[in-house]
Amino acid sequence: MSSAQHNAGQSQANTQAKTEEWMESAKNTAQSAHDKACDAANSTQAQAQRSKEENAGFLKQTGEQVAHMAQGAIDGVKNTLGMGDKK
Repeated sequence: MSSAQHNAGQSQANTQAKTEEWMESAKNTAQSAHDKACDAANSTQAQAQRSKEENAGFLKQTGEQVAHMAQGAIDGVKNTLGMGDKK
């Protein structure tokens, strides 16, 4: 085999090895990006669930306060009209 053929074969082997390294690096980068995206999505979903639960609790509490205020107003009108409970 001539020196030129040997050098060409060596160059091709080096190119093949570098290509495989780059492909593996690209796969690892893509997998890492995928994992980070999944983690971010899960975190966002968990935060949304917590916010939903907090808002539901706030709305329930506000509804109860409005109901108590309405009952107080009804009792006040009954007392004004002399229809309230006599104790």
